[in-house]
Amino acid sequence: MKVGPWAVALAVLGWGEVVHWRASRRRLGGAPSGTREAVVVLGYRNRGARANVVNRWRVRAGLRSIDGSALLVLSGGAVAGGRSEAELMAAYARDVRGYRGPLAVDDESRSTWQNVTNVIPFIEGADRIKIVSHSLHAEKARLYLWRQRPDLAARLVRGRDYRLGEWLLVKPALAVMGLRNLRRLA
Repeated sequence: MKVGPWAVALAVLGWGEVVHWRASRRRLGGAPSGTREAVVVLGYRNRGARANVVNRWRVRAGLRSIDGSALLVLSGGAVAGGRSEAELMAAYARDVRGYRGPLAVDDESRSTWQNVTNVIPFIEGADRIKIVSHSLHAEKARLYLWRQRPDLAARLVRGRDYRLGEWLLVKPALAVMGLRNLRRLA
């Protein structure tokens, strides 16, 4: 039986979806009670003077992850440009998406480990914590929170960064990179 290129392409795309779906459900805490919620959005290298496509998507995923009222925490330093990723995401959330809720900014972080370290003061009072990025990057950040503060990690719940078909064409590449990064941490 001959397998055509379309079948291979569909298998690769399907694999990317499954990997991201599974990652979005791993390394969570129990079922925390309480209503205080923090949604942490991790930034991505931003060269320009406004949020790039990845950071805009991450902000939208963070906003759709909010249940009721929550503290939106945007994290990311000026890794690739003059302004921090967090500042650019905050401007996008407020000016473009119309977000008017509570917002905190970590504009010093230069790595995922630092993202987690630097947002801890903002999320300590939360009953429920959501970390938003692409699914494998969010899983990596959740793993870091488990390593740094298991008491806070026990409050982790799933954000809404995974959606079937969203970023479909890049999910396989993100899955390969994300799985490689997670294996290095094991």
